Order: sequence, then structure tokens, then C-alpha cells
Amino acid sequence: MVAVFLMRVLLPDRPGSLGRVATALGGVGADINAVEIVDKGDGEVVDDFIVDLPHDQLPEMLVTACNALDGVKVQWISRYPEGGGLQSDLEALERMTADPAQAAETLVGLCPVVFRSHWAALLDLAGETPQLARSTTLAPDLSDTLVRRLEPFDHTHRADLEHGWLPGWGESTVVVTPVTRDRAIVIGRLGGPAFMDSEIARLHHLAALVK
Repeated sequence: MVAVFLMRVLLPDRPGSLGRVATALGGVGADINAVEIVDKGDGEVVDDFIVDLPHDQLPEMLVTACNALDGVKVQWISRYPEGGGLQSDLEALERMTADPAQAAETLVGLCPVVFRSHWAALLDLAGETPQLARSTTLAPDLSDTLVRRLEPFDHTHRADLEHGWLPGWGESTVVVTPVTRDRAIVIGRLGGPAFMDSEIARLHHLAALVK
């Protein structure tokens, strides 16, 4: 039996860096399922790794093995749903265009996997008060008051929510982006990491394709 983890790792953007990380992870018994570039620039690259780790191994070993490498830093690690896999923006777009009338709902359902968010929600802004139109399984119960905290809804932006912003919830980071004139998507991570500009741009792009 294995446990699946998602790791976000900062490493030097030079030949051999990825191989060194792969070797270090293999040295503690981890098996890499997938790697995806999240962001790059200024001689550094941020990669997301999905790895299998035997149940008798602690995830701290993954962090220690990577951080021991020169210029490498684990920014975040979390359990990941088995069988979730990585879905590219293109795959998401294909599923959205297969049913244009439900494209926004499809995108919301895919956001936790495509953007590594813990939850996503679709807001209906047509009435006087924003209403929750659809949400993923782990999304919070967004009351009218809480929804107002996510304003404005007419442009894409990032927001940080303090510990206890909702009873029982810790610090969270969210991104809000308009879908159509009267709808917006919210995605959130509990505890981080903060959404990078490249991730926000990808979400904005996909949301803009909803008709």
C-alpha cells in the first residue's frame, strides 16, 4: 500500500536539477507519478510533483531529502487523492467545449484537480445578493456575509482569509474570477500555498472561454 502526496518544489532552472530531485525522492522510497511546471523565471522553476510513498515512510522524509539539495526548497506538501492524476488545461477545455451550456459548472468541478485547490464554487450574481450556484464537495458553506468578503466580482483577484473566517476553518487563500457578467468562480486552498500569478492567469483564461 502507498500514500499519494502532492509536493510543490522550488528548484534551480538548469539542466540536471529535476534529475537530482528525482534521485533524492527515489532514495527514500518515493515513486514519481507526474511532474508539472507551475512557474519559472529568474533562474528558478516551481514544479508540482505527485509521488507515491510507502505507508511505512513519513512524508517528512520527502521534504528532508529535497531540502538537502543545493538550491531546492519544498514549498508545500499535502496528501493527494489516489487516482486523481494531473489534468492539463487543454483537457479541461475539451470537457468544457463538449457541453458549452454547462461549461462553467464543468470548470468548477475540475478546478480542485487542475489548480490543486481544496475547493471551488460558482456564484450567481444576477440578483441583489450573490448566491452559491454550485460547489465542490469540500467547499465551505458560503453565507451571504461570507460571499460579500470575496468582492469585487468584476475582475480577477487573490484574497487571503484569516484563521476562523468560517467556524472550524483555518487560514485560506482564494482566487476570484468573473465567468460571465452575472457569474464568478472562486477557488480556495486551506493553509496554502498562495496561488501564483501564473495559476491565476490560467484560471482567468479558462473562465474567459465560458460563453
